[in-house]
Amino acid sequence: MIHEKDLVFTLHTTWTSYILRVNETNHLEHLYYGRRIRTTDHIEALFDKHTIPTGNAVAYDEEHPTLTLDNICLEYSGYGKGDHREPAILFSRAQGDRVADFLYKEHRIIKGKPRSFSGLPESYGDKTHCTTLIIVLIEKSGGLRLELTYTTFDGSDVIVRRSAITNDTGETVVLQRLASLQLDLPRSTYDLVTFDGAWARERYRSVFPLRPGVHVNDSKSGTSSSRHNPCVFLTARKTNENQGDCYGCNLVYSGDHAQFIEVSPYGKTRLLTGLNPATFSWQLHSGEKFHAPEAILTYSHEGLNGASRNFHRFINNHIIRGSWKYHQRPILVNNWEATYFNFSEHTLLTLAKSAADLGIELFVLDDGWFGSRDDDTTSLGDWTVNTKKLPDGLASLSKKIHGMGMLFGLWCEPEMVSRKSQLYRAHPDWMVSLPDRNPSPGRNQYLLDLTRKEVRDHLFESLSTVWRLAEVDYVKWDMNRTFSDMHGNAASYRQEEFLHRYMLGLYDLMQRFVDAFPHILFESCASGGNRFDLGMLCYMPQTWTSDNTDALSRMYIQEGTSCGYPLSAMGAHVSDSPNHQTLRQSNIESRFNVASFGVLGYEMDLSRLQGQEKESIRQQIAFYKLHRSLFQ
Repeated sequence: MIHEKDLVFTLHTTWTSYILRVNETNHLEHLYYGRRIRTTDHIEALFDKHTIPTGNAVAYDEEHPTLTLDNICLEYSGYGKGDHREPAILFSRAQGDRVADFLYKEHRIIKGKPRSFSGLPESYGDKTHCTTLIIVLIEKSGGLRLELTYTTFDGSDVIVRRSAITNDTGETVVLQRLASLQLDLPRSTYDLVTFDGAWARERYRSVFPLRPGVHVNDSKSGTSSSRHNPCVFLTARKTNENQGDCYGCNLVYSGDHAQFIEVSPYGKTRLLTGLNPATFSWQLHSGEKFHAPEAILTYSHEGLNGASRNFHRFINNHIIRGSWKYHQRPILVNNWEATYFNFSEHTLLTLAKSAADLGIELFVLDDGWFGSRDDDTTSLGDWTVNTKKLPDGLASLSKKIHGMGMLFGLWCEPEMVSRKSQLYRAHPDWMVSLPDRNPSPGRNQYLLDLTRKEVRDHLFESLSTVWRLAEVDYVKWDMNRTFSDMHGNAASYRQEEFLHRYMLGLYDLMQRFVDAFPHILFESCASGGNRFDLGMLCYMPQTWTSDNTDALSRMYIQEGTSCGYPLSAMGAHVSDSPNHQTLRQSNIESRFNVASFGVLGYEMDLSRLQGQEKESIRQQIAFYKLHRSLFQ
């Protein structure tokens, strides 16, 4: 619910209130975000008081000599008018001028949530779930129009924020930063909670007290990254899992991101989230509009668990979509750690029969089924069946798997190409690389240029043919390297725009696939959990949490992941002991106890199980099926 009175805007969800106003200089002033306020009478008590000037602070103008933008909680800050904190927007005009002073122009309140049609993934909700406030700001010199959108999702206690800028100046403007969300809080006694790590050590929870200055949580790898997830929390001191003030923020985006958390000299806290300005620049021509990704914001007085529950409800209700929303996910077996690249149809069918006998519902054929792929140096991009391993083809294998009463799934890595491949030989210009330089490999592979429509068209046609012929029910979409040598061969845009245009191309391709194959259960993967984010979850309802399946490691990985994401989004497998990543030994019960808190799978050679271990797995699967709706 949203209402406005005397240009004071009050946004209510079931348990929270968010209040802002247009102040005397026509800037948007943030007044309050926290537990729901029953009445907004006498709201002037929350207004900023500025009766005396502050030292060497810059006054906004001569008519307001005691008002400095540097010590007001603002909704969206510019640069060059006295606010010396991190700005939400940075741009330069043709002559190099960068001063930005956005003032209130108009607003409207509408039921529901309008789509942006920006090519970016976004949340959704109808008139029964949400209300939207759109505030329009105009840059004081004219010609730049900024739209700030706030959508309240009542039942989830979440506010979705986004920003968009339109250039009507008559000249080209270079956009260097456009934050999706700014949250200014009047105090700074918070702990910052981030989720950090690396390959096989994703999203370990880090907690540390805020100090004066700027803390940056970001990714410059081309992905949302295992290094620093875009989900962050601010918790009041002494907040625990179940009580205390907790603010949560996340971004609906899968590429480079940045969260700036700044404590000002006056003890206020600013949180910004959005595209990473270190790797982003955009040439905005006159008449064009640019949309920043959506950001989601929540508050709970019930500690980290309260904020996490809000996120879980929101993601399950307003991010996940399609036929697998609320649908119980199948228990799978993946052949990767059982066979790696060395398999035949006979070994696959032996594994599948053992899995079916234990009650497993989905068989997934991982890497090595295509081209001449016997190791990781070749064939990415050649999405045709490897007839040496599968002489009767995928359709025959799929039919036999289906005949055992199981679904059939397939691994692929659409965004990648090997130099040893027919695709590279035919289209070397489709590979992302700098002219006249040797590109840096990652896992012996290279990126395809998804900014180009012909590349996306080729991938859609080649993979669609395979999935239809093989009657595929599940696709594991992998992405096993980060970005380097960023350069597109298209001449239609500046190279500084490559990373964001790549993401727009990726989202376009995934949308085409999910539209064409609504029955397929897609699981995203990026060398494990290197792209576990809300952007991917808009297309694929679950994500491979980590390549590390060790039970002890997974306790930390899954705990950190669950702070921002529901268990139904987390792929979790029982694997061999000793574990293939850590060499740690653990019993079959411990491995299951951890893996059951997610979408359960098995990644081991089930055909070699001994009697007691085989019976344990049979009982585990029966137990998980009985309680699956609770676990997921």
